[in-house]
Amino acid sequence: MIQYLARRLFASIPVLLGILFITFALARLLPGDPCRAALGERATDVVCDAFIKRNGLDKPIPVQFGIYLTDVLQGNLGESLRQGRPSTEILAERLPTTIELAIFAMLFATVVGVPLGIISAYWRNSPVDAGTMVMANIGVSMPVFVLGLLMMYIFAVLLKDTPFWLPPSGRLSAGVELPTLVEAWGLKNLSPSAEGALEFLSRLYIFNSLVTGNWVALQDSAKHLLLPVLAVGTIPLAIIARMTRSSILDVMGLDYVRTARAKGLRMPKVVLKHAFRNALLPIITIIGLSLGGLLSGAVLTETIFNLPGVGRTMFESITARDYTVVQAFTLVIAVVYVSVNLFVDIMYAFLDPRIRLG
Repeated sequence: MIQYLARRLFASIPVLLGILFITFALARLLPGDPCRAALGERATDVVCDAFIKRNGLDKPIPVQFGIYLTDVLQGNLGESLRQGRPSTEILAERLPTTIELAIFAMLFATVVGVPLGIISAYWRNSPVDAGTMVMANIGVSMPVFVLGLLMMYIFAVLLKDTPFWLPPSGRLSAGVELPTLVEAWGLKNLSPSAEGALEFLSRLYIFNSLVTGNWVALQDSAKHLLLPVLAVGTIPLAIIARMTRSSILDVMGLDYVRTARAKGLRMPKVVLKHAFRNALLPIITIIGLSLGGLLSGAVLTETIFNLPGVGRTMFESITARDYTVVQAFTLVIAVVYVSVNLFVDIMYAFLDPRIRLG
């Protein structure tokens, strides 16, 4: 197992370097002036010449990439050209929102999608199966921005002044306070790294509310998160339901399942204990890929619901030609994908003993 992990981690290095270089080159080859995008009306020829020279944008792209790669290996992801702040600070501010949204959306999609797929496979070709698959097809086909706006209209407008009203945007209501973990626990004399880690965790509002016992903030942040989770989790839910159904039906035709049924085992036990366990590999693969996609940022969802996350930040940075922020977020997204795929491969060995990763 250790050798397998070492090989996979070593093989991921060229992948990350390739992604980083392609993003680096494309960001600089796209038309547009980062100086004028960052400074707006204050951008003059003299100011832009100084801006380009100060940020090293006048050097050849391979030279710029070499300098940038050296900084990355030292833990420096550069400063935002537009905001004049380190990219790591922007990551620490925006990434927790996307992490919280992705985790709860994936939890919703898995908890609902897997049982729907099992039910659909159990009652194959029945009205229940047809209804479940119709709902799954609608979930896959409906764009997230249409679903998000529709849900906002229903729960924030039509159901206003009812117990079912849900906030249409933001993360906390006005007047609801959620202190950082450092403030809540009264910690002092922390190292910069420890304080930065606690600040990062503090922006995970659900986690912060739970560990500090702030139940008012927990309820409010959960209500704000509910609509985005339902909107962004619907498509993975539909895909997981369809994959679960097809995987179980494939397994149901194998010899050991027919043997179990011939021995008199009840159908629910055959499906859950024998068929489902052996149909988990493709389901886990879809869950891992969906989680990686959600963690890379949902641009439309975060824009519609006014969530300051990875997707929205990437969109704003690309339009503003903020190269360093785009590169920092791309690197994090690539690391997330590699990590999720590695975790899925490791899970294969636990789910199916026939697979050996050594």
